Formats: sequence, structure tokens, C-alpha cells
Amino acid sequence: MARFEVTTAIAALPRRVFDLCLEVEVHTASMADSGEKAIGGVTSGRMKLDDTVTWQARHFGLHWRMTSVISACDPPGYFVDEQVTGPFKRWHHAHHFEPDGNGGTVMRDIIDFAAPLGPFGALAERTVLNWYMPRLIRSRNDHVRIAAESAR
Repeated sequence: MARFEVTTAIAALPRRVFDLCLEVEVHTASMADSGEKAIGGVTSGRMKLDDTVTWQARHFGLHWRMTSVISACDPPGYFVDEQVTGPFKRWHHAHHFEPDGNGGTVMRDIIDFAAPLGPFGALAERTVLNWYMPRLIRSRNDHVRIAAESAR
């Protein structure tokens, strides 16, 4: 299993950033390079506790589907999304939002994941996923930061 954290400073209030991170349209726009879209469950608007969404995207030239659930939510401090079905053996993504003391937000993503297929999955984690996944989350967070700061 792999774990990584990404911290992003955003010049917007935590509630604004929290809300944007739960918006399906913000998520799909942030993942435009992979053609990600919501195809089941909540497909538009803001997700909330116990909502599920099925995402479809293209990574490494292959089409993937993942259904996730908002399994914990305490606005505007944090929420968790977890894979219900999909390509990972485990996917647990905790989103934390803390005031920075200057009217902004420190957004911290903590992701625990495991690839399937035993030793082959462990090899994929070490050789590809451990650099690809943090890069993907940083790109998503840049999109969220721009969206949150532009609406101030």
C-alpha cells in the first residue's frame, strides 16, 4: 500500500474551498486532461455525505471506471472519499481544510491506495503510481486554487 500527502495554499476561505472540492463540475474540469466525467450516481452539483458517484476517465491510454462514496464529512473541516468499486484494491482520500490565519486555506490531501494484482500491483505502485498519483492530485489542486481565488 502507498500513501502520500499534498498540501496546497489557497487564498480563499476554507468553506469556499471545501464546497468547490465537492462540486462534480469542478472535479471534472480539473481532470479534463484525462477526459474524466461522472456517469453514475451524483453526476452534477455538490456531493454530500453518503453520496456515490461513478467516474470514467482515461489514464495510460485505458478507460477506467471508479465508483466512490463520500464516507465522512464535517464541513468545512474535512471530507473523505473512498472507492466502492474500481481499479484499486484500496483508495482512501481524506481532504482537510484549515484556516491559514490570513483569510486563506491550507488544503491537505492524504491519499492511501493500493493497486490490485499482488506483486504486480506493488511493482506498478513503485514504478508508476507513486509519481503519477501525486502529480494528478497537484494538478487537480491547482485547478481548485484558481477557481477559489478567482471568485473572491
